[in-house]
Amino acid sequence: MAPPKYMGLSGRPLSIMVSTVATTGFLLFGYDQGVMSGIITAPAFNDTFTATRNNSTMQGLVTAIYEIGCLMGAMLILWIGDMLGRRRAIILGAAIMLIGVIIQVTAMKGASPLAQLITGRVVMGVGNGINTSTIPTYQAECSKSSNRGLLICIEGATIAFGTLIAYWIDYGASYGPDDLVWRFPIAFQVIFAVLIIFPMMFLPESPRWLLSQQRNAEADRVIAAIRGYDEGSPEAVLERNLIVDSLRAAGGYGQKSTPIKALFTGGKTQHLRRMLLGSSAQFMQQVGGCNAVIYYFPKLFEESIGETHNMSLLLGGINMIVYSIFATTSWFLIERVGRRRLFLIGTVGQCLSMVITFSCLINGDQMAARGAAVGLFTYIAFFGATWLPLPWLYPAEVNPIKTRGKANAVSTCVNWLFNFLIVMVTPIMVTEIGWGTYLFFAVINACFFPVIYFFYPETARRSLEEIDIIFAKGHTEGISYVKAAKELPSLQPEEIEQYARQYGLAGRDDTRSDSEEKGLRNMDSAVTSGNTANSSDDGLPSVVDERGVESGFGDGMSASR
Repeated sequence: MAPPKYMGLSGRPLSIMVSTVATTGFLLFGYDQGVMSGIITAPAFNDTFTATRNNSTMQGLVTAIYEIGCLMGAMLILWIGDMLGRRRAIILGAAIMLIGVIIQVTAMKGASPLAQLITGRVVMGVGNGINTSTIPTYQAECSKSSNRGLLICIEGATIAFGTLIAYWIDYGASYGPDDLVWRFPIAFQVIFAVLIIFPMMFLPESPRWLLSQQRNAEADRVIAAIRGYDEGSPEAVLERNLIVDSLRAAGGYGQKSTPIKALFTGGKTQHLRRMLLGSSAQFMQQVGGCNAVIYYFPKLFEESIGETHNMSLLLGGINMIVYSIFATTSWFLIERVGRRRLFLIGTVGQCLSMVITFSCLINGDQMAARGAAVGLFTYIAFFGATWLPLPWLYPAEVNPIKTRGKANAVSTCVNWLFNFLIVMVTPIMVTEIGWGTYLFFAVINACFFPVIYFFYPETARRSLEEIDIIFAKGHTEGISYVKAAKELPSLQPEEIEQYARQYGLAGRDDTRSDSEEKGLRNMDSAVTSGNTANSSDDGLPSVVDERGVESGFGDGMSASR
């Protein structure tokens, strides 16, 4: 019997299609993040929106109001995300962004164009807030642990590629007629939105969300389709049952929507701690100064370094090429180096880059000020390789299945709230305190290091169910969660169940049919017979080489390579 199909695809081709559409969502995010940087000071734009001419506060408001929309979208998902599901939420977000683009590009002189532009940016922000809250969760729940980090890092890197495309379209459009200068770069986003909406209509829903809604038959079909299994095969049954056990342990099985209060619980599941870890990563990404550089790179070159508008646009485009190149390095490092080390390396690199920048601007000498460009270039290189993708990956995998949707929405709310703050105040800071802006960001980055070192457990090469066990182990044994992650061996499927029982996380599904239980027992016996030699006398597995872990679909199943 052939595996079920979606869009005529199953197995690896279907997984690639899911990742492609998810990645397009972040490409649109990156494009919209960078598009205003090249047009906010353009004469043609200022002629239409006259309040923005030589007014840093209004420029900051027009740029930053988008983040308020994103915050509203993330809060909407916090409220209705579990009811909508991942797939419908992504379609809704892209459709709202499409409406926002149309509102913006139809603004005309003499018809309150600034109000219309601001409205359009808020609407588009709502759509992007929905997507950025949902897409990482959808990707994480449809990926193997062996490539989950890679796939979400690719999403993060496409933010850089989207920004790169925006910068160069801005630069090219700057040579065209006045309307082309700003209307075309904004309108170009329609292409990305359409490429999200239509494929997503035919792709599968997250099986974890389906199981949380007790839509077991649909979940079985999705598991079989994405993994390339026959529907009802022992492998598919085992993966489904491990996910159900995780849901039952977290108290999320059969709940149509997780209550907000569940985010603030402790105990073995540590919902509050895990939400704070994910949210703090998004907080640190924003207050570290990334968008002060990305949104205002041309403006920083004009005002801090004294370049012409055209040269600033050109240098901004070159900087985005550097940004994109270094963003791809995370693809090769994320599983080899791990999340913690990349966080720490990026923190040190960003801090030193800001030190270089403010040091070169202190004297006010024109030639010395050009050295500040080196600092901005190295900052964006370190950010692209580390802090760009990691805060999107970490909340999606560190939070448990019961609260993942809402906790990810909370972390995205934090991202957009502080994104707004930084984008709003950066033009004012550059105008009022000059080089002190970069000193401020240098100090902030230095403060990140001890937080990450002492509180962020490693999640690389771990299934989502193993991450649950890390927090249960830390809580039960009264040890640091960083230490718990280091001590916990890499686990096979049946070992996950053994550890879950040991730490009180296992919750068997009493509704399983006899055939399902038989399939599970057959799979257990097949796996166990090949692993007996690796077990200790007390029935618990001995340490497995973490580099040899590869997890199956939905991270419910692991097998040694």
